[in-house]
Amino acid sequence: MKKKKMLVFHPVLAPYRIDHFNSLSAIFDLEVVFYLENMPSFNYDQYFLKSQCSFKISYLLLGFKITNRLFRFGIAHKIIEAKPDYILSYEYSPTTHYLLMLRKIGILKQKIGTSVDDNVEMCINPQTVTRKISRNSIIKKLDFVVLLSKEVAQFYNNEFNLADNRIIISPFLQYEERLRKNEVMLENIASEYITKYNLKNKKVLLFIGRLVEEKGLKQFLTNIYNTIKNDSNLKIIIVGDGNEKENIEEFIKLNHLESSIILPGRFENINLYPWYLCASGFFLSSISEAFGAVINESLIFGLPVLCSKYAGATSLINSDNGIIFDPLDQNDTIQKSKLFIDKILPVNKVNLTDKPSLMGNYGDQLNGEWSKLKEL
Repeated sequence: MKKKKMLVFHPVLAPYRIDHFNSLSAIFDLEVVFYLENMPSFNYDQYFLKSQCSFKISYLLLGFKITNRLFRFGIAHKIIEAKPDYILSYEYSPTTHYLLMLRKIGILKQKIGTSVDDNVEMCINPQTVTRKISRNSIIKKLDFVVLLSKEVAQFYNNEFNLADNRIIISPFLQYEERLRKNEVMLENIASEYITKYNLKNKKVLLFIGRLVEEKGLKQFLTNIYNTIKNDSNLKIIIVGDGNEKENIEEFIKLNHLESSIILPGRFENINLYPWYLCASGFFLSSISEAFGAVINESLIFGLPVLCSKYAGATSLINSDNGIIFDPLDQNDTIQKSKLFIDKILPVNKVNLTDKPSLMGNYGDQLNGEWSKLKEL
């Protein structure tokens, strides 16, 4: 049976979106139109990323930006050229409003939806008044909305009385087979990291991501300072870069924690994933996090997770694979961190087979969610 055509408008290709779009390309004849060739402040190896994509990629680069809102020329022409059955925009962006306007005046006939990356807290308390007004003014005009979790879907159902077939739950899930391939190379690089940073037989708590204020890293380290200071077998590895790096380095220096907290820098692709093999557990201390794709990655590599309650990816955490805590509550952070650290095991071998995935099977669920479009 011939696949229906879906045209997606999206700002930029990021690593955690690849398998999301690849999954859609298995269901639809998919073309994704990007507005930027790379992230302005966080450049990825786009050549490598595109080599892993199974969908058609094109770009609309001509236009302008007002604050953080992208305006692009050529959207209508691209739709006429592609002849899609469905059009998927992003957030409550100028593109989403423009698509609905084109349909209102009769230029478009297709079903129009948008993907929204909010967690429940962001739904209840939108980041700006403008966003709240924009959402409330167009949500019922859209044919469908793509959300990250059941909890967010419940909010939209309650708040806007949207029918179930207009809500698609599609979290940022990545393919185990893609991340865990090149087993020998991953293990060899991981062995190098363990030797270089003296991690063998240590309990290694890992963070991977941007070093920015909303990740709550300095506050987390401050809260568990006594645990770090009093446990010589505990190592904390913070992989990444960002404007909070200097503050974290200053905290480490002032508290003489150079041997306990290590900042090896930013890594990508084949050099990034071996860090998961070097760790005993993963932590995400964000005070605001739409989803948290690193949680998915950690579980795929068999790492239990200490996860902030403010991350959308808490929907992936259960009693078997992690602990959820409140990074804004010092006592809860201390208590849950101690419990988590007591449970995790010291790093010994780096064999990938010794770390089976802790992720559930979401494939059938994903297909079922996207099949709702047939009912529209």
